[in-house]
Amino acid sequence: MRNIRRIAGVTLTAGLAVSLLSGCGSTANAETSGVKASAETSGEAKEEKTDGVKIVEVAHTNYYKPYDFVTESGESDGYEVAVLKAVDELLPEYEFHYTPTTDDDLLIGVESGKYDVGTKGVWWTQARSETYIFPENYIGASVIGITYRSEDKDKYTDLEAFAKDGGKLVPIAPQNAQYAIVENFNSNHPDTPIALEASDQFNISDAYQWIIEGRYDAYFNIKTSHEANVVSESGEYHDLADKLVYVPYEGIPTWPLFNRDNQELADKYDEAIEKLKADGTLEKLSNEYFGENILKYVPEGYKKGDQL
Repeated sequence: MRNIRRIAGVTLTAGLAVSLLSGCGSTANAETSGVKASAETSGEAKEEKTDGVKIVEVAHTNYYKPYDFVTESGESDGYEVAVLKAVDELLPEYEFHYTPTTDDDLLIGVESGKYDVGTKGVWWTQARSETYIFPENYIGASVIGITYRSEDKDKYTDLEAFAKDGGKLVPIAPQNAQYAIVENFNSNHPDTPIALEASDQFNISDAYQWIIEGRYDAYFNIKTSHEANVVSESGEYHDLADKLVYVPYEGIPTWPLFNRDNQELADKYDEAIEKLKADGTLEKLSNEYFGENILKYVPEGYKKGDQL
C-alpha cells in the first residue's frame, strides 16, 4: 500500500492501490503519549487500571488522511480512528489509547506486542494473515477505479465500458495489488479483458501525463488519491483537473490488525462493529470523513479472503 500512498501525493500502499494523504511527520510512541509501553509480546493488556479496565494500545499512521492522521493540535483523527473510538465506547472493559506512528513501527509493533491493534488502511493478504489477526469484519474500504481523459467521460462510464472499448491501461507493477485486481476482473470478463501490461514503478506524474498525451487511456487509481492530487485546489496536479476525470470500480475492504495473542479483543471488536453497522454509525462516519458511504462500493456478500 506504500505505492498507493505515493499516488495520494505522499507515498503510500494502496501498492495495490495508492493512497492520498497528509500528515505530521512526527512519530510518537506509547511512552510519549502518556501510556506506559511494554516490550512483552503477550496480548494481555499492557497495563490495567485499578478499576479492572484493560488498556489497549492502538497504533495508526499519522499521515493517511482521511483514514488515519494527526490534527494540527496533535490529536489522533481519521475515519478508522473514529470507528475504533466508537468501538471503544461499546466495550466498557477496555480503554483504547492511540499512538500515531510510521508504517514500519506500526507493523513491527503489532507483531511484537508493543501495540495491541494497528490501523492504516490495510488490505487483506494471505501473507499478512499469517502474521496478524484479521477480524471477521472490515473497518472501512479503499475505493479504486480509473483516472482518464475528461473528453472520454461519456465513453468510459465504468470499468466494464472501458474494457469493452479496448481502453489501454497504464502499466502496473506485478507485485502491486492493483495488478491482481485487474487479473481478477479479466477472469470475470473473459470476453472483454483489459490488456494488462507489467511495468516497474514510476512517478504518478508520468501516469497522468501519459493519459493526457494519449499514450494510455486510463490509470488504475485510488479515489482518495485522485481527489487529493487532482480535484483538490491544493493538489500537486490540480492544473490537470479540467483534463482528467475519475470513475470508481470497487471498494477494497480495509482492516485493523490485531496482535496474534489478542483473539479475544478481536472478537469483541467484531461484536461492536456489527452493532455499529446496524445502528448506522459506520455510514455516518463514512459520510463525515469521505462525503459519501464508501462501504457501498464493497461487493455484496464480501467475506475476508475473497478476491475482488
